[in-house]
Amino acid sequence: MAVETSDIVPVLQTAVSPVVLISGVGLLLLTMTNRLGRIVDRARSLALRIRQVNGESCEPLHAQLRILDQRARMVRRSIALASFCVLFAALLVISLFVTSLAGADIPWLSATLFILSLLSLIASLVEFIRDVNRSLEATALEVGQDWGREVDRADREMRKTGR
Repeated sequence: MAVETSDIVPVLQTAVSPVVLISGVGLLLLTMTNRLGRIVDRARSLALRIRQVNGESCEPLHAQLRILDQRARMVRRSIALASFCVLFAALLVISLFVTSLAGADIPWLSATLFILSLLSLIASLVEFIRDVNRSLEATALEVGQDWGREVDRADREMRKTGR
């Protein structure tokens, strides 16, 4: 049973969406891995500062390290979930071609892989947002309470003046 090129064209058209998804998630993964690298670099810097401090209170530095540990775990989960998104999208593209070449019609397989891919993406983005929020908490811890107040004050002033 030969498959003609004209039979494959609709499959190629259908496969474009998951391929675009893979490309977009690839850029997200680049951002996430860069973020993880910055977290690791900051943790190493803090660990060095802790070793250099003689007898002074290191609790604020340890608190920052704990936050960095939590953030690294969040970003790692986010990267893993984004990778699963790409995996499910790739499996979707493969399944589209295999079912087309075999002459099988298994819509539940395509739907399941697409749904799994998007659910993985959603979970990844939720973890990423959690990391962003945690990083703001860590910044407030390091900079102090005035950091948040100054931002709020500047925001109120901009609204008042209309700029």
